[in-house]
Amino acid sequence: MIFIGPPGSGKGTQAKRLSERFGVPHISTGDMLREAIAEGTELGRQAAPIMAEGKLVSDDLMIGIIKDRLARPDAAPGFILDGFPRTLVQAEKLDTIVGNDGEPLRVLQLLVPDDAIVRRITLRRTCSSCGAIYHLENNPPASDSVCDRCGAEVIARADDNEEAVRKRLEAFHRQTLPVATFYKAKSLLREVDGIGPVDEVFERIEKSLA
Repeated sequence: MIFIGPPGSGKGTQAKRLSERFGVPHISTGDMLREAIAEGTELGRQAAPIMAEGKLVSDDLMIGIIKDRLARPDAAPGFILDGFPRTLVQAEKLDTIVGNDGEPLRVLQLLVPDDAIVRRITLRRTCSSCGAIYHLENNPPASDSVCDRCGAEVIARADDNEEAVRKRLEAFHRQTLPVATFYKAKSLLREVDGIGPVDEVFERIEKSLA
C-alpha cells in the first residue's frame, strides 16, 4: 500500500495503525532520513541541509533506499509506504521494483487543506526517544515537554516551522500531486477525507479499502 498526502496529513499515524492491522512493515522515508541524520551517516549528511530547507531528497537517493528496504524479508508479505513515491520518476521506478507478480498496489490519498496542514505541523511535537506524536492544541502531553509514554523530552522537529512547511507544501503540489494522477489513471487511487479525529479518519480508510 502507498500513502499519498501532504506533510502533516496524518499518513504516519494512519499507516502505523494499518501496519498493526495487517502485520506488514510501515516504511516511512521521513523517519529513515531523520534517523540517518541523527546517526550522522553519509545519507544523513547529504539529506540534512536539503530537509532543513523543506526540499525533497533526490530521486536516485530515495529509490536506492526504498529498493534496499523492500528487499528485506519482512517486506515480502506486503508493506505500507509512507512518503514514497513523491515524484513521477519514483512512482515509475517503484513499478519495476515491485513487479507484477504479487497483489496490485493499493494507493490511498489523504485530503487535507494547506492551512490546516500548517497549523497541524507548527503545533506538532515528537518524543525524542520513542517517537510518540503530540499536538499542542489537540493532543498535548500531560506534562509540558515530557512524553506520556516514556518520560523523554518532547520536541519540535527542526523542519516544523511555517517557512519550511510552506516550502514542503509547494513541493508536494508541484511534484507529488502528479503521482496521484498517475495512480488514478491506473484506477488504483482511493481518496479519503483526512480532516477530523484520528479514529474517524481511520474508519474512512477502512471503508475505502473494503
